[in-house]
Amino acid sequence: MTFLKRRKTVKGTEEHQKQQEDEQPETKPKTGPLVLKNITFLLGGFLAIFLGLLTAVYLATLHENDLWFSSIQVVEQEISFRTECGLYYSYYKQMLQAPTITQGLKELLYDNKTESRRTINLLKRMNIYQEVVLSILYKMLFIERYLEPVYFYLYTVFGLQAVYVTSMYITSWLLSGTWMSGALAAIWYILNRVDTTRVEFTIPLRENWSLPFFALQIMALTYYLKPQLKPTQQWWSFTLIIISTFLFCITWQFNQFILLIQALALFSMDCLDMVPASKVTSLYLVHIASLLLVWILQFNNSMLLGSLVLSFILAALIVRHLQRNLKSGSFFARVLKLLLHLIVVFSLAILTNNATKKILGLESDEHIFKFLKAKFGFGATRDFDAKLYLCEEAFGLLPSDTFQRLLNTLILPSYILILVITAVIAIIVAIRNLSCSSAVIQSTSTKEQNMTMLRPDMAYNLLHNVLFGLLALSTMRMKYLWTSHMCVFASAAICSSHLWSLSLKAIRLHSPQLVRVMRFAVPILIFIYLYHEFWPKIMIELSDLREFYDPDTVELMNWIKSKTSKNAVFAGSMQLLAGVKLCTGRSITNHPHYEDKKLRERTKQIYQMYSKRSPEEVYNILRIYGTDYILLEDSICYERRHNRGCRLRDLLDVANGHVMDGPGANDPDLKLSPYPRFCDEIKYSKPPYTLYFSRVFKNKTFHVYKLKKKKNVHY
Repeated sequence: MTFLKRRKTVKGTEEHQKQQEDEQPETKPKTGPLVLKNITFLLGGFLAIFLGLLTAVYLATLHENDLWFSSIQVVEQEISFRTECGLYYSYYKQMLQAPTITQGLKELLYDNKTESRRTINLLKRMNIYQEVVLSILYKMLFIERYLEPVYFYLYTVFGLQAVYVTSMYITSWLLSGTWMSGALAAIWYILNRVDTTRVEFTIPLRENWSLPFFALQIMALTYYLKPQLKPTQQWWSFTLIIISTFLFCITWQFNQFILLIQALALFSMDCLDMVPASKVTSLYLVHIASLLLVWILQFNNSMLLGSLVLSFILAALIVRHLQRNLKSGSFFARVLKLLLHLIVVFSLAILTNNATKKILGLESDEHIFKFLKAKFGFGATRDFDAKLYLCEEAFGLLPSDTFQRLLNTLILPSYILILVITAVIAIIVAIRNLSCSSAVIQSTSTKEQNMTMLRPDMAYNLLHNVLFGLLALSTMRMKYLWTSHMCVFASAAICSSHLWSLSLKAIRLHSPQLVRVMRFAVPILIFIYLYHEFWPKIMIELSDLREFYDPDTVELMNWIKSKTSKNAVFAGSMQLLAGVKLCTGRSITNHPHYEDKKLRERTKQIYQMYSKRSPEEVYNILRIYGTDYILLEDSICYERRHNRGCRLRDLLDVANGHVMDGPGANDPDLKLSPYPRFCDEIKYSKPPYTLYFSRVFKNKTFHVYKLKKKKNVHY
């Protein structure tokens, strides 16, 4: 792969041309027979598909081995879809149980079971089109006799992982010029599974549907940014970018934040003249079109219109149109213009975003900005929602053991090496681009002769990796966006003739033959090491058979289905209620899909059952939402998983202005509550509590209380 095109002289010499050929072997026509090239291409393509399918089968096998999924009860299968996964899967199940597709869609459009006493449009609020499409396909294909609905769902998600790995493989191949780098990227992805994916235990999670399409988009974008494409090639790659970007956006509610980072990478390349401005504009328009189409399909979901990425892209396009002389003048003049450009673009983007949110009255994502503000040290917060995120390990910094695992597979040293080299090259190219005069900018031939350019496709992948790397370092949950692309980036570099050319020149051992030997010998040696080190571990992992075991939750779900009315409303933790919705079909008060302000306020109120409030206060709050039963969990009431200050009961105490339990400091303005903790005190069946609640179910984990029907209760 050629990272850097050599500067041409006006009077080129044979020696200089020969040097260019040595450094850019993959950009020149090969001398080998055409038949051999076709065989190599077919072999590489076959291996891409094979490794993609192998990954899907491997992950599906791990899922089966861990849960013994094919042999456990249906209720156990459904319980295994933990937290929000169960909520999403419940809509697939709901669509299949509906007498007709039309009736199923109507129930989703006018749902009053997901949030009791509130009718919501689920297609507007949540990204569940994948469940809708999959349920329709299952009915239309008439495969009920051959495949159970749950397996149709599972196999689809695992099949998407094949698309994911195949796309990564091809992206690496495009960057390096050899399919061997694609094979290395796929193998690294599998061996670093703990840090590259969590699909085998969070199957319905939105990212498992969305990230394969994002990988497909990166593959198409990498090809689209390659220089000197034929019109047909450019058209096909751009079409694939449009389709994959839309599918990525429609399947994940966090699409706007991912596209914002991608837009920042494209914006940086445009400012530093590393890519044609026309291509950047085209990609901006794809972002806008995809978000607007999703906005329409989600029934005018205003959260998309208030997304920061839309405001940023509009600001970038407007300012670039007004500041047309940005890429002209001396070095210092261009640097000053660039700084002014950055200030104006980001200021306009922020102003546009704030104005849009005020006009539309948007408050859906305010908790995210409160969380980010507190996370990066811009002031402490007592906000319940922000602290709920801050106290979760998944939203903390990337743990140090991640780097140890990446080091063991040799990906980390390879990645750091290529990152440093390409970053240095990018800085040099950026400085040279900024040093060019306007006369050079206007002449394409002169530009090619006098400018040292970083290839646009590699420049994008470099910036993409750096930005998503920073995101992963700051927020552990986002590491899956970085580590998978790290496999692509590192493998492409190891198989790059340009990297080896630079390295061998540095030690004065450069020759075209040695470059060719090293770019294939080193990956082969890595393959041998990985096989020797990890193949036995994979075999042990595949032979480790386990079984799902959660008798308390199974007992609870069976009791709810058999002993309560189908119209009963349940209140409890977000995670447990998602399971109640899936397993029993009962109405619930709140759920884990947290992107709605009213729902967040409702959840905080429901959680008062774990705070220090009087039984009458808790009863009145619960009745506002039509609650018939409350589900209390000992794991929350007596939580020890988090440190003091991050337990759910601590977050509630601080939000209510009460002193936290246990030894340790409290803010001076916090006061002692006049009431004991509700979730604990109710278990002693004392008169103030028995007046409002009666226990109807109990096991080692859960306590269920029914709200008594009382007259003259004030709501």
